[in-house]
Amino acid sequence: MTPRPLRTHLALLTAGLAAATCLTAAGPAQASASHACSPSVSLDRFSDALDKTTYENTVVGNLSALAVDRDGSLAALSDRSALFRLDARTLRPRAVLPLSDENGAALDSEGLVVDRDGTYLVSSETEPSVRRHSRTGAILDRLPVPEELRVAPAGRGRPNGTFEGLTLLPGGRTLVASMEYPLAGDPADTVRLQTWRRHGSGFRLGAQYTYRTDPGLGVPEIRATPDGRLLVLERGFTAGVGNTVRLYLADPRHGMRKRLLTDLVTCPPLGATARQPQPNPLLDNIEAMTVTGRDGGRLKVVLASDDNENPAQTTRFYALRVRL
Repeated sequence: MTPRPLRTHLALLTAGLAAATCLTAAGPAQASASHACSPSVSLDRFSDALDKTTYENTVVGNLSALAVDRDGSLAALSDRSALFRLDARTLRPRAVLPLSDENGAALDSEGLVVDRDGTYLVSSETEPSVRRHSRTGAILDRLPVPEELRVAPAGRGRPNGTFEGLTLLPGGRTLVASMEYPLAGDPADTVRLQTWRRHGSGFRLGAQYTYRTDPGLGVPEIRATPDGRLLVLERGFTAGVGNTVRLYLADPRHGMRKRLLTDLVTCPPLGATARQPQPNPLLDNIEAMTVTGRDGGRLKVVLASDDNENPAQTTRFYALRVRL
């Protein structure tokens, strides 16, 4: 969803993004010299191929989450209750699956995990909730949520500010959801991360953590790394200025201490254009993230922006290489 102002493997994926944008892939030396965002992060390329497109009468936009599906495709979740399956090479949609709640109403879908059995775990920030959906979209289960995390007046959660990120830690036994913004009464720089532990075929409530954001930023996505740490996106928006998007590495085993990997404003624009003011024309409302594999000592990470069906915003995919 739109951030509030002032807070506001796939081995073929890289080639696919290059084809979709007609960009020439850089060699290792060129990538490190001209594509570096920071010592830890480089930007291979970006793609606007899906911007303002439709598939089977469904807008291919509003993208809030990404995941690698079990068939090697890229699952892309829209916050308008549509789950797209994208070709790993071209990003072209292959299928779309509508999602809904128990009453058939649309979900404000924000986080996505493809579980080890192929079912989909989807977080919604409406209540908030985490539901398990079958491959056909049927609801199979609904996870328990602590009362304090629920949207007021049931709890202390803020509308449009609850479960945004969702990830499964290595080993598949711990699920983690991140709140986008603080609970009412919590410090302005503190968001909650709720965990669940796998029990049989379901999950039970687990530990809760706090994570400190930079001033004015929220957390639209988290993604587990192979060693059990978390990649954390922090994002904000300032009218007339544009987006702030930073990528951090945090460790839940050590008090959620975080380390800045990059501020995306420092990435090379690579010819990107913006339809509204941005400190770097490459930036937009980046909200989705997934790890797609490894390249030597680096993780391959894909980001996507949520255009909110706004003509001033862009559905854009970004291919990064991240050294932890």
